[in-house]
Amino acid sequence: MAVTGAASGPGALLTQRLAESEEVKQVLAIDERRGEVTEAQWHVLDVRDPAIADKLRGADVVVHLAVDLDLGTDSAARTAYNVRGTQTVLTAAAAAGVRRVVLCTSAMVYGALPDNDVPLAEDAELRATAEATGVGDLLEIERLGERAPRAHPGLNVTVVRPAILVGGTDTALTRYFESPRLLVVAGSRPTWQFCHVEDLVTALEYAALEKVEGELAVGCEGWLEQEEVEELSGIRRMELPSAVALGAASRLHRLGLTPSPAGDLAYTMHPWAVSGSRLHAAGWRPRWTNEEVLAELLEEVSGRHTVAGRRLGRKDATTLGAAGATVALVGTAAIVRRARKARRRA
Repeated sequence: MAVTGAASGPGALLTQRLAESEEVKQVLAIDERRGEVTEAQWHVLDVRDPAIADKLRGADVVVHLAVDLDLGTDSAARTAYNVRGTQTVLTAAAAAGVRRVVLCTSAMVYGALPDNDVPLAEDAELRATAEATGVGDLLEIERLGERAPRAHPGLNVTVVRPAILVGGTDTALTRYFESPRLLVVAGSRPTWQFCHVEDLVTALEYAALEKVEGELAVGCEGWLEQEEVEELSGIRRMELPSAVALGAASRLHRLGLTPSPAGDLAYTMHPWAVSGSRLHAAGWRPRWTNEEVLAELLEEVSGRHTVAGRRLGRKDATTLGAAGATVALVGTAAIVRRARKARRRA
């Protein structure tokens, strides 16, 4: 069994878990640096290197986790890495005689839309667009995974789609909880469903051990309404009309003041909770509840200050103070200029 992106994050946790499993004879760990799991056989290389095919020989399953969704990465470079890396891994796996590749994307591929079912079934139509951070890459990864079995008969592709991932992660959605106020778009109906990284890893293990296949959604049982999130977090809301919030987010991103495009806001406005029925039917259950994951997330982000996705240093936070929320969310020209000056002084 092989894991790409094995040196950090979910890849490192999965590599360790598989290495300790009595059901796995050997784990091949692939990354651009060597990780800490000494029981695995390490291969240090870029997943875009065609030489990866030789490293995969002998593996029956590959779990591909070498995907870059970092908010700080240049979007063009990120897409080039994610798409080319997935293409190479799928082709190399087929050439090496691998029978299954497990891809990990996100439940964000379903899209956040006001008419979504709550919860969404795994076979619901993927209606996301490329307007949110990294979602275009994830949709292309899914398309590559869908086409691979036709191009390479005998290759099975399983896709795991986690809800909002928490546990050492940094995304536009986790940064939402670093803000001084929780932005609520007037008239919206968000649902909040989380996935702890430990639960993602056990779901990936189920897929890797061929206990379940197909498109798999993974997350905590149920979801939280906005009012529940506010009560549990103790963070008050700032409610704005849709046109104001979306317009401000778009302008701030265009000016380079925030890493999050306006498309990210949809995932805080509309429902996209998933059922996870296929994993449940196979016997998998999450260990974490939404309430527990939210509590861990709040502990992780404690002391951080983020406005509209832009993380502020201590000096920024002191300079902008409570007005910082208005800076990001209303985005008038005068206030934007003030924010840019504060950024230069930092």
